[in-house]
Amino acid sequence: MPELQENVLKNLSSNLNNYNIPYFYINETALWLQGAVDAPHSIAVSIQWDAFESVVDDFNLKYGVAKPEYASENSYALYVIDDCPVRIECTYNTVIRTNPYLIEVSLGEQSVQCLSLYYYQKLPEWRNIIDAHLKEIQENVTAQNAKSWNQQTYEALLNRFGKPEEAATKLKENPKSRLKSLLPYLPSLQGKKVANLMGSHGMKATAMSLLGANSTVIDFSYENERFAKEIAEECNVDLSYYVTDILKMNHDLDGSFDIIVMELGILHYFLDLHPLFKVVSRLLKPEGTFVIQDFHPISTKLISSKGKKHKVDGNYFDPTIHKTKVAFEKHLMNETAESVVLQRKWTLGEILTSIADENLIIKQVTEEPNIKLHDRGIPKIFTVKAVKQA
Repeated sequence: MPELQENVLKNLSSNLNNYNIPYFYINETALWLQGAVDAPHSIAVSIQWDAFESVVDDFNLKYGVAKPEYASENSYALYVIDDCPVRIECTYNTVIRTNPYLIEVSLGEQSVQCLSLYYYQKLPEWRNIIDAHLKEIQENVTAQNAKSWNQQTYEALLNRFGKPEEAATKLKENPKSRLKSLLPYLPSLQGKKVANLMGSHGMKATAMSLLGANSTVIDFSYENERFAKEIAEECNVDLSYYVTDILKMNHDLDGSFDIIVMELGILHYFLDLHPLFKVVSRLLKPEGTFVIQDFHPISTKLISSKGKKHKVDGNYFDPTIHKTKVAFEKHLMNETAESVVLQRKWTLGEILTSIADENLIIKQVTEEPNIKLHDRGIPKIFTVKAVKQA
């Protein structure tokens, strides 16, 4: 990061924090802070509108007199701070602190606030730049996640399900129990080609095979594949397993599947949902069925629960990319650094819109409550059923 702009940003942020003035960096400045563009020639910051006059008065004493420009919706003033042009602006009748796209970015030992990449992704003039940047980050995220899911995963699966022959015995006895929450949304599986994307250990795909489907798993973990193949062999069913980054799938399987299933703890691995659902649309036959079931954003983004106590302490609209532990970490004997993964949690509106944007017609959206008594009334999972346009 260029030293001049970094120093100006730090000083500017310190001043605004000292005044207790809400702010965030915008436009090229915000995108630069998040690595999407090179350092801009000038710094742009938006401040709380009803503090604009007082900030201008103070800055006029520190950085030279600027003549504010006023318009019907906003105002701005231009300064030069340490040889760097700085634009201070405000938008009337808006509240900085409640902006859903406000995020914090580390700048050395200091944190500064800016508008998220996802805000600018919605604007046509920035969309291509943001899409390209998110694609680049996604490749790094997927590489890190794949590394995490290829470290001791097989051991964790053994600890969770037991030996493959033991797990297969239970699965053969009642394959429908493994699919209990999905079956109401699935058409008849007999003779159908089904893909379980990010299908992990293959238990659900194998259960669908036991019910007459021709099942395929697409996942990025070799250790998941090992366990899934052993389960399928013990169940005497064929299971195709492709170890690959779903976003880099070639076109060999396009239009191959009658049904595609994704479930529980999948979407947060993707920094942009459109490329994912574009692949789903590609893989489906015309009028094929797509069913996705995942944890409800109310439970993952907004509410934290402990026994009878619930706190609304999250930000439902938070677009931040977070670090967290892999799902199987609790089944490991020894924690490793590689068990850390990166995630982006989505709102239900973002998920539904991304599905509908990719030639998939949404037929059903179901929200189901938590079965625990103390969590009654809080949505636990949601399910979307969609059909590819003919």
